Amino acid sequence: MTKTEIVSSEQEALILVNERDEPTGHLDKSACHDGEGIRHRAFSLFIFNNAGELLLQRRAANKRLWPNYWSNSCCSHPRQGESMELAVARRQQQELGLSAQLQYLYKFEYQASYKQLGSEHELCSVYIGHSEIEPTINTTEISEWCWIDPEKLNSMFEEAPETMTPWFKMEWERLRQNHLDELRVYSPQI
Repeated sequence: MTKTEIVSSEQEALILVNERDEPTGHLDKSACHDGEGIRHRAFSLFIFNNAGELLLQRRAANKRLWPNYWSNSCCSHPRQGESMELAVARRQQQELGLSAQLQYLYKFEYQASYKQLGSEHELCSVYIGHSEIEPTINTTEISEWCWIDPEKLNSMFEEAPETMTPWFKMEWERLRQNHLDELRVYSPQI
């Protein structure tokens, strides 16, 4: 199933943070992603099903940064005045039509540039969780989705890493290296 709803804009105010994740101000999303990017708060979700497969999404073609790239289940930003918990719940509902219970795992900072179109510079909180519900994707955000077995995903990273978002590559590697016990709760075959 799909839905079409505009849930994001370049004008929404994101939360600027320092390296300790302390708020330092607000700036519109477009400006946060200009040039080398300005550090802002973000999150990434990894949602598994009963078979231990990860929900993968291909970003919509209209995305400014990394359009049509494969990525983890959901990623976005809390908005000005919004807690991380509310942002995570809002975004998984808006993009995927899900309300999975999620567990916080870790936070990391990264910067990645996409051609001459802009950059991400995020302090990103990573969550893992489970859903038995098939997603209802929002086609303004996602062009396609699938459940993927972790072994097949590892093969995708080896065979076609250029089709994956940079944060997804970093997060999946760290999950496999530093959070294997947590991963195995949701996907025992890992």
